Amino acid sequence: MLDLERLRALTAVATYGTVSGAADALHVTTSAVSQQVAKLERETGQKLLERNGRGVRLTDAAELLVRHAERILALVEVAQSDLEAHRGTAVGELSVAAFPTAIRGLVATALVRLRHEHPRLRVKVCEVDPIESLPQAARGELDMAIVQDWNNEPLALPDGLAKGHLCEDVADVALPADHPLADRDSVELKELAGDSWISSTADSVCYDWLTHTLRSVDSEPRIDHMAYEYESQLALVGAGCGAAILPRLGRCVVPDNVRVLPLRPLLERRLFAVWRTEAARRPAIRATVDVLRAVAAAQVPDLTQRPT
Repeated sequence: MLDLERLRALTAVATYGTVSGAADALHVTTSAVSQQVAKLERETGQKLLERNGRGVRLTDAAELLVRHAERILALVEVAQSDLEAHRGTAVGELSVAAFPTAIRGLVATALVRLRHEHPRLRVKVCEVDPIESLPQAARGELDMAIVQDWNNEPLALPDGLAKGHLCEDVADVALPADHPLADRDSVELKELAGDSWISSTADSVCYDWLTHTLRSVDSEPRIDHMAYEYESQLALVGAGCGAAILPRLGRCVVPDNVRVLPLRPLLERRLFAVWRTEAARRPAIRATVDVLRAVAAAQVPDLTQRPT
């Protein structure tokens, strides 16, 4: 009988193209992956990997086995989900990835409620940008990812994932206190065309979104500084280095030398929880989404209040 962990190891090598990449994804050593694949070769009586330069190449037999393994592993996930649903209790372990403001604004409070309401459920959280967490969730490396999209750039969901809406979150603009528009009640984004901007790092979904958004009002936006955390961005704003877009969820303390103004029209992002469709019936998924929604609902006035 084919061993599931060995099939997972081979499938990970097929996905990432290298043994080391598979090991990183599975959180094991490269030698552990190599041993699993070697055992699978003996189990099947087939050569599965061949050296290809510094990497490896799957043989025809391995490609065939991977196609079957993907279906087998998906069926196992459905079976596990159905068994949990039959039990009807949120138990076990759930791995959740989220971006920083979601962790601060939603997840931390949700974990307190989950521990109280579902004491046999252990939720493990890691900070991951949606650019990485979406494909990780699609591959089954995460049980759930909390991601975002914007009213001017909808989320493209990979095949095999389902999503649940959590909340809306309005974004404002942060300006240096001595900016010519800093004393306004609100501002239009096009009024800031030509200004310097501070963005998240270039490998993040927020950088891609900001570049797309600014190009709608400025043919070639000036992104002069990049910092992943909003605290760092606000420090740069306060130093007069440029403007930054600042969501309300999980907002940190705004320095005295920074002014935060509502934008016209509103820039609004939507937060979603996503999970593999095979796991949709898991009580742990449903319980976590319900608690995240309840935490978000308690903050709706602060997150979505419109400028007058």
